[in-house]
Amino acid sequence: MQGWQMVEFSASILNCDFTRLGEEIRAAEAAGVDAFHLDVMDGHFVPNISFGPPVTQHIRRLTDVPLRAHLMISEPVKYAPKFIETGADEILYHIEVSDEETLPKLLELGKPVGVTLNPDTDIQSVFSVLPRVSQALLMSVHPGFGGQRFIPETLFRIQNLKREIEKQKLSVPIAVDGGVNPETAPAARDAGADILIVGSALFKSDDYAEVVRAVKGE
Repeated sequence: MQGWQMVEFSASILNCDFTRLGEEIRAAEAAGVDAFHLDVMDGHFVPNISFGPPVTQHIRRLTDVPLRAHLMISEPVKYAPKFIETGADEILYHIEVSDEETLPKLLELGKPVGVTLNPDTDIQSVFSVLPRVSQALLMSVHPGFGGQRFIPETLFRIQNLKREIEKQKLSVPIAVDGGVNPETAPAARDAGADILIVGSALFKSDDYAEVVRAVKGE
């Protein structure tokens, strides 16, 4: 059991009120979020379209909190430079749309690069890249839309991935994205998650700071 460990709270802006984006960012930062998670969707790799570099640039002007661009897109190498140019501190790509050149090309951009897996993707597919990535992100919902329920099997995936990371003697953090809230967070923490990405549970609450504390187990 690892429920005692400190975890990082990353706020996914996908479910914030975009008509009040500046207020939402400032309120989340004041509540104690550790990073902002930018869900970038292209309508091709996932069945939805979200936002692009201009929104990243706008958020960058509003906060100094780290910005992570989660590229749920078919061509991460093509578009990653623009997100870095507009303020992203880290790039997260999907193993499902990568080949052997994807990670090296992304690393050439000079920012940390994390790898992401969908719920139905074999975790062994990322074992070989673990020594070179900044984090391993497990999707706990099928990507494309916010507000979905946490897939319970994700807990076993966290545990299995943690064992492999320890086997390789690495310190790669495990992130979990999808359906994370004060109710599901304790089990994710206990399974070994290091970064919890929260969207709806934060931005649809009346007390952002309380959600941050509950998710982090403080």
